[in-house]
Amino acid sequence: MKHGLKSRWSAWLALTLALAGVLALASCSDNRSATEPDSAGKSANDSARLFSISNEQMAHIQVVTVQPSDLPRVLRLSGTVAYNGFRTTPVITQVSGPISRILSQPGELVKQNQPMLYVASPDFAQNRANYLKARDAFILADKNYVRSVDLYNHHAIAERDLQAAESARTQAQADMVAAEQSLKILGANPATVLKSSNSPEIPLLAPLGGEVVERLCSPGQLIQAGTTQCFTLSDMSTVWVLSNVFQDALSYVHVGDPVTIQSEAYPDVFHGTISFIAAALDPASRTLQARIVTQNPGGKLKKDMYVTTVVRAGSIRNALAVPDSAILRDTENEPFVYVAANQAGNQFARRPVKIGESQNGSTQVVSGLQPGDRVVGDGSLFLQFANSLQR
Repeated sequence: MKHGLKSRWSAWLALTLALAGVLALASCSDNRSATEPDSAGKSANDSARLFSISNEQMAHIQVVTVQPSDLPRVLRLSGTVAYNGFRTTPVITQVSGPISRILSQPGELVKQNQPMLYVASPDFAQNRANYLKARDAFILADKNYVRSVDLYNHHAIAERDLQAAESARTQAQADMVAAEQSLKILGANPATVLKSSNSPEIPLLAPLGGEVVERLCSPGQLIQAGTTQCFTLSDMSTVWVLSNVFQDALSYVHVGDPVTIQSEAYPDVFHGTISFIAAALDPASRTLQARIVTQNPGGKLKKDMYVTTVVRAGSIRNALAVPDSAILRDTENEPFVYVAANQAGNQFARRPVKIGESQNGSTQVVSGLQPGDRVVGDGSLFLQFANSLQR
């Protein structure tokens, strides 16, 4: 009995030791797998960095040599359209009273001194009455003076009476001139007042010729002299484009630089010139405002329209550029190019780059390439496909 129990104990002990050995061996195998690189994985990574293609495939590849050259510096800036401030004015009434008639509407073209509305003004009625009375008083005083001169020449009156008539005439003339000026300040023509009826209506005249871009009043509205703005007039043959220049580009932008303007609304390209650069940056956006004056044929450019302005700002010396087709993007949208890694030209490597401006089919490479590097231009997409098949 004791011998059987001892035999069973020895068998159980041997089985336990065997299982422990198997587990230890498996653990060592796992640790080796985690710490030692896999030869297949290593070769896959190597092939992603350096790979070859056949001579037949080389027929689809264009390899260009990178050389420094001068590139035009082009700045693309965002902007908005604004009225030409030198040809835009608010139309403000000079008299108080209710609006009796409105003659002009938004979109209408008006000429300078054209009536835009009529105001039934008590001020105008009073000034007109003052002018008529002053004018009649001057006419009477002038006749008295002429008669006094004739009487004095015939020794019929004393010199004192002549001087009194002359003084009365001078005072009446001064009153009439003051009344005339009051009418002119209100926008009324004294000659027209004499021919018009006794209506209290006075026209509000356009201060300049242009388009009515805003109407800010209504019939019957009570307006205040020198305060109420009734219209906004603007000559839309030219407009301003206000563009934002970032701080790092300030040294490249100057007054007088030519600018092309593009809008998503039209296929047309508008041409303008930088006429003013602000003296201070916007503290929020850290940009400087540049004012561009451009012709506006057909009035296509509207106020507050978003546009893109392209400024020709000198040239970039000794810049490295590659064809646009050479620039590819990885899964993280980072740019890269394929560079020939041997003299034969059939072995390539993928190299990340930083790019700058793109124009005329070429893209500036800021970093990642050196002069003399041989870069794949046309056919880079074919090369990327070939590279993916070899991974």
